[in-house]
Amino acid sequence: MEEKKFDFKSIIGFVLISGVLMWMMYSNAPTPEEIKEKEKLEQVQKEKKETVTTTTDKLVETAPANDSLSQVKAKEALGSFAYSATLPSAKEEYTEIKNEGLSLKIANKGGYIVDASILGFDQFEKGSKKTVKLIKDNNANLDLVINTADNRVLHTKDMFFEPKYSKEGENEVLTMRLKAGPNQFLEYRYVLKPGKEYMLDFGIRSQGLENVINTSKPIDLEWQLKTFRNEKSISYENRYTELVFEYEGGKDDYLNAAKDSEDEAKDVSYVAFKQHLFTSILLTDTPFKTAKFKSDNLVDDEANDSVFTKNFVAKLPLEVKGGVVNYNMNWYYGPSKYDILNNYDKNLDEIMPLGWGIFGWINRYVFIPVFGFISGIGIGYGISIIIFTILVRIAMSPVTYKSYVSQAKMKVLRPEIAELNEKFKDNAMKKQQETMKLYSKAGVNPMAGCLPALMQMPVFYALFQFFPSMFDLRQQNFLWADDLSSYDALLTWEQNIPVISFITGNHISLFALLAAIAIFFYMKMTTGDQQMSAPTQEGMPDMGKIMKIMIYISPLMMLFFFNNYASGLSLYYFVSNLITIGIMLVIKNYIVKDDKILAKIQENKSKPKTESKFQRKMREMMEQAEAQKKANKK
Repeated sequence: MEEKKFDFKSIIGFVLISGVLMWMMYSNAPTPEEIKEKEKLEQVQKEKKETVTTTTDKLVETAPANDSLSQVKAKEALGSFAYSATLPSAKEEYTEIKNEGLSLKIANKGGYIVDASILGFDQFEKGSKKTVKLIKDNNANLDLVINTADNRVLHTKDMFFEPKYSKEGENEVLTMRLKAGPNQFLEYRYVLKPGKEYMLDFGIRSQGLENVINTSKPIDLEWQLKTFRNEKSISYENRYTELVFEYEGGKDDYLNAAKDSEDEAKDVSYVAFKQHLFTSILLTDTPFKTAKFKSDNLVDDEANDSVFTKNFVAKLPLEVKGGVVNYNMNWYYGPSKYDILNNYDKNLDEIMPLGWGIFGWINRYVFIPVFGFISGIGIGYGISIIIFTILVRIAMSPVTYKSYVSQAKMKVLRPEIAELNEKFKDNAMKKQQETMKLYSKAGVNPMAGCLPALMQMPVFYALFQFFPSMFDLRQQNFLWADDLSSYDALLTWEQNIPVISFITGNHISLFALLAAIAIFFYMKMTTGDQQMSAPTQEGMPDMGKIMKIMIYISPLMMLFFFNNYASGLSLYYFVSNLITIGIMLVIKNYIVKDDKILAKIQENKSKPKTESKFQRKMREMMEQAEAQKKANKK
């Protein structure tokens, strides 16, 4: 963007214009007699205005049915919907419906949910005696923007609905009607099923409003929620608080949780305001043709911003067909738990951050069922994590074995490779050819050590997504950790320490510290073998020196990174590194012997080798390059 500069001519112009305006104001100033007359007139007008209420909110609060003046004023402000403002239900009251899992309060004003409590769950920590609430204290609203036939723009959140409670079997039913006449209304219909059910039916329909609303324009639905903090760590909760939506027949997407963001989509079938371990979802049978979404991050400083995490807004147009609006929808207020969401068969499991592609597949079809089976035995979630970790490491032990054998082979060949490096130090191409021949004769694949590590990456990433998504770990204790879904604090402090508090928060997690120590010893044990197996190449950095530095840097990075994460995740990595160290010691001392590997390599050298097409092609390319190099010298 071009920088703006002061323009001397512009300054002169502003001065001249200001002077002209001041002269006009002075020359047109009223005389003292005119001022007195004007003050008298304003006082009379003020006294008249005090007897008239012009705001919609005040109007609907003071408009009894027998007050003809109030009815006139309501008619002026609301048109046909003034009928609702004159009903006995035009009061600041609410109706409660509840079952074993959910308690909802729906207000007469606006007709929407003003309190949503998730029963059986404590806020922040177990035993806090504070129920988890997704909606309270005006942190949410549901508003329909209606264009009327007489060119008004009305907001349903500012108008009073008439409630009617009934029972249909065991279901609780609440209808909220914004009336334009005895049989003319806009209706919200809530149906809550019994038991521990978090999904309720919700419908929006109109009746007899064909001549009241402007049927050529859609009715804009705006859903807004300012998400309350419900967990121990607001920064960790905020990291997994995001707006997720499904569109165009099954695709899912989300807004960036790390910063303020906006997006648009077509044919939207649900919108989820997902908090870390709880979520609010609006679903529709008739997809919204277009939708706009917005997410604002409300946590800049954890010490001060400790109440809210995000502010979500979704704008969704409702089509008016044949003069009627009719949408069958659902609300979900409850746990962000995979099993519960998946059972609804509405793709709601997609709001869980389980990872994309193969990572999500591993979590959905391997880790979640296996961990669910183990934890279902009733042995406690800490022990379940340990058993789960043992099973994962056993499953990955063949990969660990392959990796170690490859390193051992390279270590045995190191003297011969060093000899080739010295012999052909002035001929890089020849050195590469001879090294490849040695690998081929010995039956060693230099890439074999990398492939096992790459094979473990999907599992590593899947586990990194798995533990933060496990609702079952919430407020489950193990040893010194009182909540496996949040950090465990060995040390805490109140004073903000520059840099350190920014990285770790005001605490040190013991499980994260133990995991860092375990990875230090693992790297200490394996780094020597890695240095022996990877000779330094000419023109390349000394990997031995780099690895020595990484022995100390990697554990510190792990401590800082995992310090604010779930202690269940840190417990997994601590146990996993201990098991890996044990497996490596067993392989090194009892299974893989250097003398046996050397004997095998010598045996392979004596056997005739058949070149593969790839090896032959590589050899031919190197020979051609060598011949070209000699020709250029001539």
